[in-house]
Amino acid sequence: MSRVADLAAARRRYATVCVLYWLPLGLTIAPLILLLTERGLSLPAVAGCLAAHSLTAALLELPTGGLSDVVGRRVVLAAAGVSNLAALVLVALGTSAWQLALGMALIGAGRALSSGPAEAWYVDTVHARSGPDAELRTGLARGASATSAALAAGTLLGGVLPWLLGAGPDLGARLSAATSGTVLPLSWPLLLGASVEVAFVLYVLAALHEPPRPATTLRGVLRGVPATVAGGLRLGGRDALVRRVLLGAAGAGSALAVVELLTPGRTAALTGAAESGAVLFAALACAGFACSALGSHLAPLTARLAGGGQRAVVLGLGVGAGGLFLMAATAASAGTAAAVLGAAGFGLVYLGRGAAGPSENELLHRRVDGAGRATALSVQSLALQLSAALTGSLASLLPPGPLPWLLGGTAMLAGALVWVDRGAVRPHTTSMRSLSGNGGFRRL
Repeated sequence: MSRVADLAAARRRYATVCVLYWLPLGLTIAPLILLLTERGLSLPAVAGCLAAHSLTAALLELPTGGLSDVVGRRVVLAAAGVSNLAALVLVALGTSAWQLALGMALIGAGRALSSGPAEAWYVDTVHARSGPDAELRTGLARGASATSAALAAGTLLGGVLPWLLGAGPDLGARLSAATSGTVLPLSWPLLLGASVEVAFVLYVLAALHEPPRPATTLRGVLRGVPATVAGGLRLGGRDALVRRVLLGAAGAGSALAVVELLTPGRTAALTGAAESGAVLFAALACAGFACSALGSHLAPLTARLAGGGQRAVVLGLGVGAGGLFLMAATAASAGTAAAVLGAAGFGLVYLGRGAAGPSENELLHRRVDGAGRATALSVQSLALQLSAALTGSLASLLPPGPLPWLLGGTAMLAGALVWVDRGAVRPHTTSMRSLSGNGGFRRL
């Protein structure tokens, strides 16, 4: 097989992995909160389940990234699929608070396990075929587009499927009888997602070939992971470009936290009822993911037109911040025009984030090698998650109106401004030296 064919196959496999991983999670977006409340959980208990997810993901983010760098991408990705499979079944069928909280924690564990290995596998493969100076942005953009498309399709299907089952009393009765009443209409999107997780695990094990790694023992793994994690933290503290990547991720996390926290209430107020507001939110979220997919698809063109990856990041995050400011300007207004402008702002947030992401990550991959790549991505993900948790908490304390939206827009704009007037970054240099204990990270 030629080198061009090898690279095309790697792009297809990476995009397929992105679809198979994110489609099940997309299926949960619309029904999850309603399912938890249908199981009898109060609003504080629902918040506790969500906190179990976030805290588990944050606690495991760096150790699992280090684990991927030590034992390999494929086995960690497969473990993420198994964790999500168990979680989706448990949440779909669980009836007690501890079962549902455990299921959400397992989803958090799967998120931590998955944040980095697939992308690291793709970059490792490209570098093995074409060297460290190979072009990465196109493949990363396709993966990001595939992720957004999977989330969009999953969100739409996950919102429609329970409604279809609930609207068909004969079908609903047959399904309830077959499952002894343990499966609600809201459970079926999660069970469908669990079946996709099986396909994900099988595909990862069959399709993601990687070079054999040196034989290691459990003691070696336990010793290697902390060294790799420490190297990732040192890299974030010492390398100026990596700091910009982390600050950009933090700004995006703040923006997304505000959008995800406040938009459902805004759609419910617009329609006049929580149920119809949830349907509208599902449609709007689907459109947002479609905008993110479009932005990611256009990322290579954006970088060419902007004159480089760093300028593309500034442009993308700036567009996203503009979307939040537009939502802030219409937050206190009513009527069709305000609703249309608010929806346009929502789309701009996701379009800008989608356009900036591939260029950010390509710049990040120029700074790390294969031994620490997944850990670097985990540090980036951790920055996004922690900033989202902090900004979401602050936004919930602000009075209704434009202020919470301005908080998210200002954070995203700040994430864009750290890239301004910083000079061009060389894609590769031979003067990089190791930062981690196992030689996994490089810096100028």
